[in-house]
Order: sequence, then structure tokens, then C-alpha cells
Amino acid sequence: METGELACEKRATRPKGQNNALRRNGRVPAILYGPTTAPLALAIDRLELKARISAAAHTRIIKLKSNTAELDGKHVILKDVQRTPVSGEILHADLYEVDLKRAIRVEVPFKFTGKAKGVANGGILAPLERTATVECLPLEIPDLIEVDVTEVDIHSVIHVSAVKFPDKVKAIFDTDYPVVTVLPPTVAEVAVAAVAEPVEGAVVEGAVPAEGAAAVPAEGAAKEGGDKDKAAKKPEAAKKPEAAEKKK
Repeated sequence: METGELACEKRATRPKGQNNALRRNGRVPAILYGPTTAPLALAIDRLELKARISAAAHTRIIKLKSNTAELDGKHVILKDVQRTPVSGEILHADLYEVDLKRAIRVEVPFKFTGKAKGVANGGILAPLERTATVECLPLEIPDLIEVDVTEVDIHSVIHVSAVKFPDKVKAIFDTDYPVVTVLPPTVAEVAVAAVAEPVEGAVVEGAVPAEGAAAVPAEGAAKEGGDKDKAAKKPEAAKKPEAAEKKK
């Protein structure tokens, strides 16, 4: 495990606005603590801290450099970093002192390698966990835990007990939780309405005749209309004899 260095100095905790003054001068307030270390207030250069954070995956263990004897040479890990919600600027950092000869527990990210069988069959790779809790000596902390998913088919699952961890690294878990699986493909069903083409000369209900085309009456409409015309004409024919009789 590669280690990095970080310069720091003790800082005053009074007056109350001291932290804001530090930030204006390009430094970040921090706190150092550990199982055998009383909390100490520190000040760290912002740019140097950013560089350490960006390289944290490769330099988990950081060695402090300071003019103060009680700080110089201590080994720490970045326990927590507080940022502003909008700009993301670092507001505060927590440093945890470690003993290089004593095992500690940390979170290490998983890295999924290979192409799963289920993905080749149209499935979707679904990581269920992103990190694993491990216990090891500080200088043995791995950058990541590789998980080969090549043999994972649809609905298959790799549990943490089946993951191969590096030597001298112990996985910590209470239950044998699933780490990754392959979900079946999801196909959106689209309902397609089949529209039959009308036969030439046939009447389609609700259809609008083309411009210039005569509307074709529905079945029985011509007969019904013809009967009405006949009924309308019959009274006229009956009135003619009455008019002839009056003339006589």
C-alpha cells in the first residue's frame, strides 16, 4: 500500500470565528482523533488536502508532517470530509490515527470485471452492493475488491462469501448478502391496432366520403326513403276526385 504525506499544524479553537479566518487564508480546519489519541484541532492547506483526497484510492494511509512533535510522523486515514452543498468546497476534515501494527476495519469498493453470461443473453448487470467491509493491517488495505461476473447468468447471484478477497484481508459480514446479479431483459409491449382495408364500394361505418363523391345510404335507407315519398304522394292523389266533384 502506497502512502502519502500531508502537512498540518495545530490551530486555535478560539476566538469563535477562527475557522472562517482559516478558510479565507486557503486552509481547512480539521480534527485528529483515534483510539489512543485525544482530539487535536488542526489546520491543513486546502490545495494539498484536495490532492490527498483525489489520490485517496491509492494512498489510503497518510503520514502527517508537522513542526509539532506530537503530530509529526503520525499515520492517519481520511475518516470524513464535509463540503459546502453548492460549490463543493471543503469545509472540514476528520483524520483518524491508525497504528500500523494493528488491524482496522474500512470500506473498500467493489470492481466488477468480465462480461456476464446473462448480459450476453440480453439481461442487465445489477450491482447490489458497492463496497465491502474488510479488516486488515493499515498498509494491507486494498484499493478495490475485484468480482468476476463472467459466469453470472440471468437470475444468478454472487454472494459475498463467494468473492475472493486478497490475502491478509478478511471480509466482515453478519449475513451472506448478495453482491451482484443479472436481471432479465424488460420488453415494453406495444399494442398495435389492426385496421382492415375496406373493399371497393363497401361502406365503412363512420367514414367520411371523399370530396365530390356521393354518399352511399346505409342498408334499408333507400327503401325507407322511398316508402316515405310514396306516402307523401298518396294524399295528393286522393284530393283530385274531391276537386272534380266540386266543379260539377
